[in-house]
Amino acid sequence: MLYIFLFIFGAAIGSFLNVLIDRLPNDKSIMGRSRCDYCKRKLSWNDLIPIFSFFLLGRKCQYCKKGLSWYYPLVEFVTAVMFVVVWFYLPPSTGFFIRYIYLGIISTLIVIFFSDLKYRIIPDQGQIVLFIGSLFLIPLFGPIQKVFPERAFAAILVMAPIYFLHWLTKGKGMGFGDVKLAFIIGFMFGIKAGLLVLYFAFISGAAVGLVLMLLKRKGLKSKIAFGPFLVFGMMIMLFWKDEIIGIMRRIYGM
Repeated sequence: MLYIFLFIFGAAIGSFLNVLIDRLPNDKSIMGRSRCDYCKRKLSWNDLIPIFSFFLLGRKCQYCKKGLSWYYPLVEFVTAVMFVVVWFYLPPSTGFFIRYIYLGIISTLIVIFFSDLKYRIIPDQGQIVLFIGSLFLIPLFGPIQKVFPERAFAAILVMAPIYFLHWLTKGKGMGFGDVKLAFIIGFMFGIKAGLLVLYFAFISGAAVGLVLMLLKRKGLKSKIAFGPFLVFGMMIMLFWKDEIIGIMRRIYGM
């Protein structure tokens, strides 16, 4: 029953995340009723049932009959699944406050992922919330007066290669939003895990880029949002950091 509740709750949160994904990158207020993207009619309650409304309405707006984007149920479903996964992943001894912090971090990462994927913009509001969430996790790793300076140094070190690419390409190959996100990655994970996030992001980005070129969906000069790959690397390290670092130690003596 707990996981069913988490799934439903996560889907409802995912519906709100859809609002943030569409409005924050476009500098729109997050207040007010949701409207159809095409006819601008206010949506009623039965238009907004997470996941189900999309299919019950035949994937169309009931007013103007325009097709609805698959992004909406996808975000709701992904959020619902991730809420269950995070709750299951955390040790039973984890307090409710930390559990909610993790759920908040995951929700923010979903907003960043889809915002950059749809609009090639990482909202500053999402970056701020993510950084605040990382601050709450610091006490888990030791005394604040010791951990905070270490993480601040790690943030600068992890950010450096992304900033260099941003400077080298004059912002065309790497946006400044990616630079800010790399800073938060270093602060949240530390040096080793933070650099591994970048490693997974570059590897996955290169793999996806290669596939898109083979499918002739992208060319060598095409732009691909890098934020989703940074989020992918963060997700990997959030769930398997200790295991991955342990493998790296055995292989490379880290």
